[in-house]
Amino acid sequence: MSKKELLWGGLCICLILLAYIIPFTILKNITFWYGSFLLWIILALLIIGINYILVKDWRD
Repeated sequence: MSKKELLWGGLCICLILLAYIIPFTILKNITFWYGSFLLWIILALLIIGINYILVKDWRD
């Protein structure tokens, strides 16, 4: 694995951990459920973008 792949992979892992940590810590006092869903949608789009960056050069 290259350093670039390790960096993007580590960022994915951090974002996945944030998807579990933030709703139960920072957003725990928000009674509306859509706060967490908005966070999860944003994080999912970020991870999809990171995965695209990682796999776009696999053909080479």
